[in-house]
Amino acid sequence: MSDLHLHGLTNLAGLYANLPAATLVEQALARREGMLVDSGALVALTGKYTGRCPKDKYFVVEPGSKDQIAWGSVNQPMAPEIFDHLWDKAKSFVQGRELFAFDCYACADPAQRLPVRVITDHAWQSLFTRALLIRPLRVDLARFRPTLTILALPGLQFDPPRDGTRSEVAIALALERGLVLIAGTGYAGEIKKSVFTYLNYWMPQRGVFPMHCAATTGENGTSLLFGLSGTGKTTLSADPERRLIGDDEHGWGDEGVFNFEGGCYAKTIHLSPTGEPLIWDAIRFGAVLENVVVDPLTRKANFDDDRITENTRAAYPIEHIPGAEPTQRGGHAKHIFFLTCDAFGVLPPISKLTPAQVQYHFLSGYTAKVAGTEAGVKEPTATFSTCFAAPFLPLPPTRYAQMLHEKMAKHQAQVWLVNTGWTGGPFGVGRRIPLVYTRLMVKAALGGLLDSVPVDVDPVFGLHVLRSCPDVPQETDDATAHLGQCGGVLTRRRDSWRGCSRKVLRSIGGPLGKK
Repeated sequence: MSDLHLHGLTNLAGLYANLPAATLVEQALARREGMLVDSGALVALTGKYTGRCPKDKYFVVEPGSKDQIAWGSVNQPMAPEIFDHLWDKAKSFVQGRELFAFDCYACADPAQRLPVRVITDHAWQSLFTRALLIRPLRVDLARFRPTLTILALPGLQFDPPRDGTRSEVAIALALERGLVLIAGTGYAGEIKKSVFTYLNYWMPQRGVFPMHCAATTGENGTSLLFGLSGTGKTTLSADPERRLIGDDEHGWGDEGVFNFEGGCYAKTIHLSPTGEPLIWDAIRFGAVLENVVVDPLTRKANFDDDRITENTRAAYPIEHIPGAEPTQRGGHAKHIFFLTCDAFGVLPPISKLTPAQVQYHFLSGYTAKVAGTEAGVKEPTATFSTCFAAPFLPLPPTRYAQMLHEKMAKHQAQVWLVNTGWTGGPFGVGRRIPLVYTRLMVKAALGGLLDSVPVDVDPVFGLHVLRSCPDVPQETDDATAHLGQCGGVLTRRRDSWRGCSRKVLRSIGGPLGKK
């Protein structure tokens, strides 16, 4: 990696490049960056920030991209001279320090492969990178030249009045220069999402539809699960009856669907070996746990303890999931699921969408932010994240919606809206829909068992609410609403809506009317 000097990263105390997992773990332990749990995974704390900082994310204004980016409160501009100033501060910060660099790829499709170099001063973040992205063969390293370089320095904090930032944190992307600077936060998810954001800019220009979704393949073809953090993408895609392509970020090109990553990033709050056995077993040596509370005597992780954050996370290579698709590629999608974590007890567990409704729900991206996924979020809050990925979309949302429409029409994909949130009342009154029933509904949709089930068209939302689903109870004694009872919340039991604000109902359902 003699080319680091091209970015001004000189006078280092040491550079550790492309270390194996065992050496990175040794380095992290020696530097007291974390500890091992009894399963062999490394636990690290991310410091003050335990989720993303979307208000501190910027795009550098560059001649080639400035007229394409959808500028606004999400895509905030940064003047080139400010970025250069921040990068100069980063160069000064790393002098005399040891750095860890890892060369890897994004995009499992060889025709779209993106060489990425991640540089950080924390060994555990280099292990995180190794787990999350695609690891090249040793023979590839000799000729590796990064297209995208990410410099992540959690200890570097900025001074807003002097440095032109909103806070001590900055995530700044120079798309044309292929540079990303992450400073002031130790949350490693910023590394992962910076790669995704970069691809969301460049992939459409190559005819590839970039998607914030999980993907699986199997007997009934390839399926996609769209959704924001906390909606269940990772959990539902870890299905022992399907082969996992990836849990979060994918491209849909001319040859089919492919993973952008080489690993998974799962929420672990309340993780259990019975509820999510594949994820539970994936958390072993080579995996990284973020902000998980550990018993210092037994070294057992307590996944029910949220004293640090609810947004506890596990990063692990995709091969830790038994039966994962080794190529991380699949055919064209035949079933698409929009996952929403509705915290207001309004939406049914599963419903069919018409083409017009697909465009509406994709562009509105309704869900509830759950505690911990972003800084400052303490309880579920209604949000509308365009294309289920608003924080990561540099281009106008309609560009992505048009690509989805074209793919659906060409490959005749059926789209379903799945509520993985609350029912029988809002958060604090009702209950969250049991995972076991959501799995059964997704399975039935994939197997064609819902194609002929009668539906009721809801007069408010226009959704085609299914009347039944194999193996899912119609009613329950404890008011834990399942398929039939949830449908009742929409079509027969409007008294249950009293727990929802009229504002939220209008926002979710008003624009749909009776389409």
